[in-house]
Amino acid sequence: MTRRRSSKTVFALAAVVLAAAIAAPFWARAHGDSLPARCAGFEQESVQRAALVTGKGTGTLVVGDSYSVGHLLTPRQSWPVRLPGRVHVAGFSGSGFAATDSPCGLESYADRAPAALRPGIRRVVVEGGLNDFDQHDGAIAAGFHRLMTELKGRRVLVVGPPPAPSRVAEVPRLDALLARLSAGAHVQYLSMAHARLDYLPDRLHPTAGSQRAFGDLVAAALDHDSGSHH
Repeated sequence: MTRRRSSKTVFALAAVVLAAAIAAPFWARAHGDSLPARCAGFEQESVQRAALVTGKGTGTLVVGDSYSVGHLLTPRQSWPVRLPGRVHVAGFSGSGFAATDSPCGLESYADRAPAALRPGIRRVVVEGGLNDFDQHDGAIAAGFHRLMTELKGRRVLVVGPPPAPSRVAEVPRLDALLARLSAGAHVQYLSMAHARLDYLPDRLHPTAGSQRAFGDLVAAALDHDSGSHH
């Protein structure tokens, strides 16, 4: 039997739709193209990245943003290819923890994670935060807690935002918040706030070499976490 949505759920969905509608014209002008075309491109690269499954061993899911799909590069140049285990990626450019990060609809981590949690996934790497740069702490925390509820029972590593030049001013706040939220949820946190990376001309996305460096830092954190459980 179909359950009726609560008034709180309906209100939340309406708020997301309204926020996206308000943000869409400004976002499209800033990026020089139409929002539908941009979102279609993000969806295509998300599907292409999901189709690339790498490695063998422990089932690992990466939930992330444009870094995880290799935006402006190729899927095989994205950092998750450096991780150990059988790695699946559920990434979407422009998405993050807060429900209203993406103007492309319900693409927050908590919205996308459930469908990607296939059988055999034992650990989850959640990477992001840069797209939450204009969100208040409460919205980020709400999305984080909702995501942790979806991931309950799995080993989780949260990877914070690096100091991308175009958004570096907000990185200390986001890093501290995600570290605090991770500690409260009893999950591992990897700060990238001081990672030395090179960036593409947009001053936001890493170069191919820095994608590799990013992935190696995450892989080292996973190895350390695995060792601590022996």
